[in-house]
Amino acid sequence: MCAILNHRITGRSAWVTTDLADETGWVRILTQDEIGSLDRALHQVKSSGKPFPNFTKDDFHIPELVELLSELSEELENGRGFSVMRGLPVERYTDDEINIIYYGIGLKLGIPVRQNPRGDLLGNVMNVGDLADKSTRVYETNAYLPYHTDPSDVVGLLCLRQAKSGGLSSLVSVASVYNQLLSDHPDTLEALYAPWFYAHLGEDLPTPSPLFSYHQGKLAFRYLRQYIELGHEMMNVPLTQKQIHALDVLDQVTAQDHLRLSMLMRPGDLQWANNYAVMHSRTDFEDFDEPERRRKKLRLWLKMPNARELAPDFPGRNGFPAPKR
Repeated sequence: MCAILNHRITGRSAWVTTDLADETGWVRILTQDEIGSLDRALHQVKSSGKPFPNFTKDDFHIPELVELLSELSEELENGRGFSVMRGLPVERYTDDEINIIYYGIGLKLGIPVRQNPRGDLLGNVMNVGDLADKSTRVYETNAYLPYHTDPSDVVGLLCLRQAKSGGLSSLVSVASVYNQLLSDHPDTLEALYAPWFYAHLGEDLPTPSPLFSYHQGKLAFRYLRQYIELGHEMMNVPLTQKQIHALDVLDQVTAQDHLRLSMLMRPGDLQWANNYAVMHSRTDFEDFDEPERRRKKLRLWLKMPNARELAPDFPGRNGFPAPKR
């Protein structure tokens, strides 16, 4: 087991709800020049005859967004760990055009990685799954989505349509959760730094990985309780009472109101989060009956060039391997 961080984390990554009352600190509204740059890049890709995803970052020229994306990359790794870009006029684009724009932005930030065994590089976040099936990917339902991280350096969500009601997106700082565990529940840390079997990390069978890892001066985190429970079932290794207690405490601390930032994402909002530094969640929602009006987001997983170095016992998880031919 790696070393346990035994002091509080300070700085911008350890935010709480009251730190974020001013949206101007974490919401960046796209300018008309920036939107125009995206439109020109879209036209260039379409004119080249290269369909999504068969184009490269060199085919998608957006010089007006270079500074914005550089600042975003720094914020994700060394700042709050999240940011929202607002104002992409999604209503004026076709689905294919949205795919090109969103994927093109992703190429300028990092390397998009596969989100399932099929090899999809953009994920449709919609209510299409079976809640009774434990293997259902949790984002494919309209139920409450517990706080978790995804298996990539960064996750992006682009809102295309809102639900009829509900569906708030929530974020929590891993550093702030850790600070409270350290002060109020230090007895749980040994278990949370120990290896766990975790399903859905791009492997046929789960391999051991800790939830918390402290390496090269930075804390990293990986969590989705449903997939931990499923992983232990798959390996026929029941969770111990000590492990269950640690997960219960972690969930209780994470769910506290004073740590949470909740937002109703609008069509055209792009939310970005560092999966090692921020947990994300979603409230349950009621959808429209008409398929064309139902809540829809597009998800992008990115491997980042400036991602923190990870410990050997906490290997990087950037998506799924290429589909077998």
